[in-house]
Amino acid sequence: MYKLALSAVGLLAAQAAAQCTREELTAATDSLLAAQTAGTPDAIAPLADTVAYLEAFKTASIATGILSHPLTIAFNRSLLDTTACATYTEIVVTDAAHPYVIGTQMRFGGDGKIANISSLVTDQGDWLFNATGTYYWASRENWDPIPEDQRDSREVIQAAADAYADLFNDKSVQVPWGSPCARLEGGAYTGSGSATDRCDVGVPNGVALTNRRYVIDETLGAVDVFIDFATVPDSHEFRVEKGKLRYVHTITVMGG
Repeated sequence: MYKLALSAVGLLAAQAAAQCTREELTAATDSLLAAQTAGTPDAIAPLADTVAYLEAFKTASIATGILSHPLTIAFNRSLLDTTACATYTEIVVTDAAHPYVIGTQMRFGGDGKIANISSLVTDQGDWLFNATGTYYWASRENWDPIPEDQRDSREVIQAAADAYADLFNDKSVQVPWGSPCARLEGGAYTGSGSATDRCDVGVPNGVALTNRRYVIDETLGAVDVFIDFATVPDSHEFRVEKGKLRYVHTITVMGG
């Protein structure tokens, strides 16, 4: 069985993790999806003896949180960070009775077991929430693995994400916008799936995006960043192709 720990302790343990394989991380995200589908959080494997569990960046009970509710998953995608030994999984539930869009980062400790699980759970009332819209657009995007000889480095991928996040508080920042580029913000899409799509629209000013926690997957050219968006919990996930932003997905928790 798992025990709940203070989030800071779990995160420090996770940051001490050694490298992992894609196969190990895939098995972990598969177990997360199975646990969420069945509503059995202890099905996640391999769990450390002490696990820090958070929802909306606050310590919560894994036994009674979102993982304890069986959900029918319409769409999912996972990023696998073999260097930081971490994962990010985007989950879309379109059940009319209670739709959700969930983003979960998991981090492994030095013993090769999951020490930190942090989820952003959005539903009606959260920023631009529309699970049907999220499903429609996310399922039409191409996040296939990038050929090995065309992959960007971790540094390039993170720099693209950081430039985007920095722009919210400094309009002099040069962001590597791709063309096309589309942003899926909640369930709202800035594009139409065309070659002229843009994601450099509607970016506010004077907002600090701080306390960034990254999951970087060079194989997919992607990074997810958990962020304090001013005062609210937020996830920004990016697809980067040849150093340029191609897709941006956001999840922002407004309630609680």
